[in-house]
Amino acid sequence: MAFPYMEAVVGFMILMYIFETYLDWRQHAALKLPTLPKTLEGVISQEKFEKSRAYSIDKSHFHFLHEFVTILMDCAILVFGVLPWFWKRSGDFLGYLGLSAENEIVHTLAFLAGVMIWSQITDLPFSLYSTFIIEARHGFNKQTIWLFFRDMIKGIILSIIIGPPVVAAIIVIVQKGGPYLAIYLWGFMFVLSLVMMTIYPTLIAPLFNKFTPLPEGELRDKIENLASSLRFPLKKLFVVDGSTRSSHSNAYMYGFFKNKRIVLYDTLIQQCKNVEEVVAVIAHELGHWKLNHTMYSFIAVQILTFLQFGGYTLVRNSKDLFHSFGFDTQPVLIGLIIFQHTVTPLQHLVSFGLNLVSRSFEFQADAFAKKLGYGAPLRAGLVKLQEENLSAMNTDPWYSTYHYSHPPLVERLAAIDEPDKKED
Repeated sequence: MAFPYMEAVVGFMILMYIFETYLDWRQHAALKLPTLPKTLEGVISQEKFEKSRAYSIDKSHFHFLHEFVTILMDCAILVFGVLPWFWKRSGDFLGYLGLSAENEIVHTLAFLAGVMIWSQITDLPFSLYSTFIIEARHGFNKQTIWLFFRDMIKGIILSIIIGPPVVAAIIVIVQKGGPYLAIYLWGFMFVLSLVMMTIYPTLIAPLFNKFTPLPEGELRDKIENLASSLRFPLKKLFVVDGSTRSSHSNAYMYGFFKNKRIVLYDTLIQQCKNVEEVVAVIAHELGHWKLNHTMYSFIAVQILTFLQFGGYTLVRNSKDLFHSFGFDTQPVLIGLIIFQHTVTPLQHLVSFGLNLVSRSFEFQADAFAKKLGYGAPLRAGLVKLQEENLSAMNTDPWYSTYHYSHPPLVERLAAIDEPDKKED
């Protein structure tokens, strides 16, 4: 008797939904607490706390509904054999167009086109409600309905341009890879990731946002001096018009070797009116670079990717696995989808482990910025960003440990303050 892979996958999905819903309820209870954590009393204004509390509770209610609908759809798709049915219907559609469904690349692209249309339809109500109801209600949404749909259309067009050659290459590699399939797949994805990291900020991101050089002045001078003191090869310093879509703020860096760029959201500059606070945030980001966090993360992702492909090569010819999910044939893409479902338990464990590492990196980057003399402005900047982004002030420890890649503000402030207390 064949192992019931599909039933096991659905069972685990339901168990994880129950577990994560329990954590969500714990977090929801924390969000409803009427008072600030003691560490933040006198630091966060009562007005901002009330606004943050209302925003977080709104998002929490929406999250419960979204996750419930998602688990229902995901389980129904697997239990009622929607995947094999859709695969067959996409082949029939090709026949109507006079194309051969025997060509796996063409068949796969037709299948993915249908999946993309379905995901756009099912995700659209949630995206619209999140953007134009919740975000707008709390003063974050800045985009018009036209801009929203324009971005969506651009994303679809990019998928149509980039997706087919990538999918075709993967299918050919799997079909001809032989015993070295895992190495070939990993090598292809490695090169693809480097290409995308190169072209995304220069060719794709500008399609959605406007990037302009940071104007001459005190802020630019201080950032350039900081980068120079750390021997960070800063090539360009940009401001991105994040305010056209949202009042949330951020900053990031990208680029290879001697061609590094730093991008500041215009909302970050607006919210942190004190120049030292913005520079402190950049010092934190430079800490990630100086401490090789980006490199370590990239290496970890490559190792995990290789291991996944190695696992896929072991099961891709398992007729029982495909049959359990309702397939009589063994298409490459379907094999990858099924494999992702079967290794979901390991993915949850890996994600939890990566979150633990990420939080450790955040503490280290904070400590790096503090050693540079930016402890006080970093503290003030983190508080300001927490206030302006209406981030959750009260967090459940179980929830944050499982979900958060960044430590809660209370923990970060305590870590920043701790060395001072020891010195005193």
